[in-house]
Amino acid sequence: MQENNTVMIDAIIIFSFILAAAGVGFYSTDLLPDGTLDGVTNLEALRFIIAVFAAIIGGAVGLRFQTGYRRLEAQVKEMPLEAILTRAIGLVIGLLVANLMLAPLFLLPIPPDFGFIKPLVAVVGSIIFAVTGMNLADAHGRGLLRLLNPNTVETMVVEGTLKPANTKVLDTSCIIDGRIETLLETGFLEGQILVPQFVLQELQQVADASKDQKRVRGRRGLEILNRIKEQYPDRILINPADYEDIATVDAKLVRFAQEINATLLTNDYNLSKVASVQKVPVLNVNDLVNAVRPNYLPGDNLDLKILKEGKEPTQGVGYLDDGTMVVVEEGRSYVGGELRVVVTSALQTTAGRMIFAKPQASAFA
Repeated sequence: MQENNTVMIDAIIIFSFILAAAGVGFYSTDLLPDGTLDGVTNLEALRFIIAVFAAIIGGAVGLRFQTGYRRLEAQVKEMPLEAILTRAIGLVIGLLVANLMLAPLFLLPIPPDFGFIKPLVAVVGSIIFAVTGMNLADAHGRGLLRLLNPNTVETMVVEGTLKPANTKVLDTSCIIDGRIETLLETGFLEGQILVPQFVLQELQQVADASKDQKRVRGRRGLEILNRIKEQYPDRILINPADYEDIATVDAKLVRFAQEINATLLTNDYNLSKVASVQKVPVLNVNDLVNAVRPNYLPGDNLDLKILKEGKEPTQGVGYLDDGTMVVVEEGRSYVGGELRVVVTSALQTTAGRMIFAKPQASAFA
């Protein structure tokens, strides 16, 4: 039904231009100076020919107008309601100001020969003020919305009550690590995520490396990037920014994050420290993982499988499900077996966490 209405409106627009142009062409001979048509034997035929040519031109102009109208309609449909509302307010304010500013002009004594100046200035002035009003509304639209409704989300964002999510910049290590995909799936990561072109180039170099292990890591990173880009096409964007005067990718990342006031997303310990020194906000994936790991206090019991010998003569080493290393004193004799241990201490760093324990039997002995 809507499609039929659209076709009908398009036909009416084009037909109106054809009809108007044909009418103008048919009666245009009346505007010619006297004596111009004295040699014409069939005036009606001439009018008909002119009307036909005018109708053809009118159809072309109507088709062009209809195409422009549809483009404008599509743009208006894609515009947010707030933008339409603020532009309408700006248009009305611009026209009101134009009328107030141009009103004294009509009181001026202007000779009859120059009487056309008044309507010309009024039309041009109204257009200028109307366009200016809409441009100001685009620039200060949120301020207008704040005056109309101080409780909107946009108003709270402007006033600082609510803070918009910062843009995140991904580095190569974070992409290869792969946990970014899980963070996106769970919804813990908000905002736009940018992957600079120089990071993509470094990832490609890793994928083309001669060493098998490095090449596998690079290809895995490319696969992860392709997957998250397909799943979140509106959030994951490749940015073409590059800095020819900077040699290292880490330095480029810090510069890029500084320029766009973004947060750097990484799991590189050294890059995190360098960025923090330069006042760039950093989200370290390792810090997040450590933060959500369960805390084990001295005296807590763990059921652990001892996998290998430790550095010291009596030590055994096991791992928790999250990968945390547990060093068990007097645990070397239990390698390959399971036992209950008692936590004696824990060491927490940005690079990871290590737990020290003793077998329960020896702890209470």
